[in-house]
Amino acid sequence: MYYMDEYIKWKNSPCLTDSQRRELENTDETETEDRFCAPLAFGTSGLRGVVGMGINRMNVFTLLQAVRAFAKSLPPDPLVVVCRDVRPSSDELSRAAACALCEQGARVLYFTRPSPTPMLSFAVRHYGASGGMNVTASHNPTEYNGCKFYGSNGAQLGDDDTDKVAALMAEVPVLAPLPESSFEGCLERGQIMYIDCDEEYTSAVLDCALAPKLLEDTDLRVVFSPFHGVGGSVMPGVFERAGLKNVFYEPQQMIPDGTFPTLKNPNPEDPRGFELSERLGKEKNADILVGTDPDADRVAVCVRDTDGSYVCLTGNKTGALLCDYMLRHYRGSKPPVIIKTIVSTHLAESICRTFGAECYSTFTGFKNMAEKREELPDSQQFVMCFEESIGCMIGDHVRDKDGISGSLLVCEMAAWYKSRGMTLLDGLRELDGRYGAHDDYTINIVRKGVDGAEEIKAMMEYMRSNPPDSFLGRKVVETRDYLTGKNAHISGSNVLEYRLEGGSRLLIRPSGTEPKIKIYALTINMPSEALARELEQRLADR
Repeated sequence: MYYMDEYIKWKNSPCLTDSQRRELENTDETETEDRFCAPLAFGTSGLRGVVGMGINRMNVFTLLQAVRAFAKSLPPDPLVVVCRDVRPSSDELSRAAACALCEQGARVLYFTRPSPTPMLSFAVRHYGASGGMNVTASHNPTEYNGCKFYGSNGAQLGDDDTDKVAALMAEVPVLAPLPESSFEGCLERGQIMYIDCDEEYTSAVLDCALAPKLLEDTDLRVVFSPFHGVGGSVMPGVFERAGLKNVFYEPQQMIPDGTFPTLKNPNPEDPRGFELSERLGKEKNADILVGTDPDADRVAVCVRDTDGSYVCLTGNKTGALLCDYMLRHYRGSKPPVIIKTIVSTHLAESICRTFGAECYSTFTGFKNMAEKREELPDSQQFVMCFEESIGCMIGDHVRDKDGISGSLLVCEMAAWYKSRGMTLLDGLRELDGRYGAHDDYTINIVRKGVDGAEEIKAMMEYMRSNPPDSFLGRKVVETRDYLTGKNAHISGSNVLEYRLEGGSRLLIRPSGTEPKIKIYALTINMPSEALARELEQRLADR
């Protein structure tokens, strides 16, 4: 049993403290296997996993193995920006990472406090750094942590650089002594320097506004929540300087706390996270509720309906509205460009055709959209990127999704609709009237552990071996396999897409950061949830 060999190696290692060793000694056989069945996969520009001892856990040893490999991939005498979120282990892990980078010859710019992921992207570009890293698990549950690595352009590492770091990790032992130099010692020697770029970043975010006067003059009423994360340290200053007057902050969730005490799930895609904001919204008669996820790179919005309830918009609906709004107000001289992912709404394609804009689709992940953006010729003008999982990139200050600038633009857009006597829901109905009733629904099938990983693999193999002819009585007119490139414009990602008569689409892919398989139903004039549920049932019956 391979995992027992690894377990014994860890348990007997002199690198572990007594408390870390006791943690391993107190695990049963099932948990021991899960902790040591396989290393955390280095993918999606970093690592993410449950915090704990073991090769399949996020801890100081698995983190530093990746950090040391990342340092080896950088040019000589590199300058690296290090950021962190508010999770219980993030401060300790980020300090260890900074020391390990110094040990490898890097100079480190270290944020004075936990800060938004997009601010890291901004800082890498602003300071001309060789790269950056953030200790964060974004919107994952509290038991998780992770790290993301960034290149000199401020984007998450692309596939080639990710492969390079992964290969270098094989040369770095996971059970290695911690850096000899302390964080304080590195500070004293000038190897680590504190930074605070709130002012510069806020100014760059404010420059993203298309109609600043509209924000100053509007009577739009907004409730904001950072979901106990880092957005609470930045967003109020942005709103204040933008002149937005009627903003109310959910007081309990403004408290930074990586245990997320008021949330069942710290993901703003889950409407349950807005329960406290909704209560405050009804009290304050708010038009919209806005929430950023714990590392503030994504933004979700809920809109007050005519009956006083709040309707949470999916990332696809928010993305389509922003796409339409920004193209309506585009004043550039070059043809505009929108970038989205293959699993995001194709309503954007119809909107772009109306405005004479180009719409490009990439694989999931903002590293892919940032890469596509860098490839654009000078004859085109980038406008925005968005994905279905409530992320968008606006402006020129970052090369990653940014929930801070996204929140500002969502409020500006809502103010514009309110100036026309409309809500964002009215805006969606307007789009449906113009392009057909677009809808979307996503299902996450979670399968944890070793057996879960095998089941996810078997699901994808089954769908490849048994191509469906129809769903909900609609004929499958084309099957696209983005792994092999069959019928697809790009290849190399484990995604299957089924295009149905009438224009609806159904996609399936394993998550790159969590133990689950994802089903996406993107429909026109048909029920999206029913379509997704049919594929889910087929997987259950396979």
